[in-house]
Amino acid sequence: MMMKTRSELLDVVYRFYPRGVHCFERIHVPPNEPFYDDTEEHRRLVEAASRGRAEYPTWKAMIRRLGDRYGLQNESLHLLSGGSDPAYSARVWLTDETALSFHVSLLGPYYGVHLPGIPEEEPVAREIAREIEATYPGYQPIPPEIGNEVVPDVAMDAVSMGKATIYVCLFSSVWRFVDPV
Repeated sequence: MMMKTRSELLDVVYRFYPRGVHCFERIHVPPNEPFYDDTEEHRRLVEAASRGRAEYPTWKAMIRRLGDRYGLQNESLHLLSGGSDPAYSARVWLTDETALSFHVSLLGPYYGVHLPGIPEEEPVAREIAREIEATYPGYQPIPPEIGNEVVPDVAMDAVSMGKATIYVCLFSSVWRFVDPV
């Protein structure tokens, strides 16, 4: 399978997040403005999250295997309580204060490993990637030069218009949890 291009990934983003539509609480949306929860794109995201809940045992088994080797924090429990997250997410603690995160998208065959930039990360990141690719055949990583690109006309999940990246749209705002402050 060939890696998706920037344009193809933006097409995926726009399938689940409409351009220029508010996705924050309805009370903050000006009168007569479209609201994200009322869109076809939101319905597609809810359907993807529902499929993610149905397929959660696969994710749970994979993170259990990784959790046997590393200190792991599952960031996908919100999905189980009815949330409409676009991905499964987890963190592996590399030190007491530093973690890398990894994500498996529910919106397409993509995954990402978000590295904090410390020497201990590379062997762990490779092992996580191998585990994801074995558990989710055909899934591919999104390279940083594409994933870090801002989607200028999308707001989502506590990320303002013009601030959401392709990574955030396909993996949720949890992607930013390991960013340095």
